[in-house]
Amino acid sequence: MMKSLLTLLNVFFFVSFAVAGDPDGFVSLYNGENLDGWQTTGNWTVCDEGVLMIQPRPGEKGWQRYSAYIWSDRKYENFILDLEYSYPAGGNSGVFFRVADLADPVSTGIEAQILDSSQHEGEMSNHDHGGIISAVGASKNMSKLPGQWNRMIVTCVGSRLQLELNGEQIVDIQLDQTALKDRSGKGYIGLQDHGQPNDIKFRRIRIKELP
Repeated sequence: MMKSLLTLLNVFFFVSFAVAGDPDGFVSLYNGENLDGWQTTGNWTVCDEGVLMIQPRPGEKGWQRYSAYIWSDRKYENFILDLEYSYPAGGNSGVFFRVADLADPVSTGIEAQILDSSQHEGEMSNHDHGGIISAVGASKNMSKLPGQWNRMIVTCVGSRLQLELNGEQIVDIQLDQTALKDRSGKGYIGLQDHGQPNDIKFRRIRIKELP
């Protein structure tokens, strides 16, 4: 009798958890096995332990190969985006969000810069690691050394944009008070292929949609 009761409780717990999903409200954007849920013409490869890596093909270069970026299949408006990545020495990439037109993400979306700024000293510009391109630089340099994993958390609610890097909040702005004030409030999420064989790696890409 007790064994049957425990079995029923286990089944109930499993079903309840499956219906409720992740208890903190996040869902995985990247399943660690394939590119389901994404679109790209680029050469993005699933590596060991579910790591997603850019591997430009021979002769490919140039960050304007926008279709070679990897894009979410659907658009997002208000959200918390949580992801991890590592870069080699000199590595360069970016996290795009609220991109209205995939043919021109630079002009129609928002980019949080990924860059090996581990040796950078002094004030951080909007093109240094953690900066919001065309808007604001990070308040401090939280870059890890090449080959180590960084964690970025981007929170977008209405016009407010916050960015946390490796446990420290480094951006907190109102987009309507920046040069990005006319950007769409809803769009695709993407990872940049900067067109150089620099082994940028991503993992644990999750999102929580907000009202």
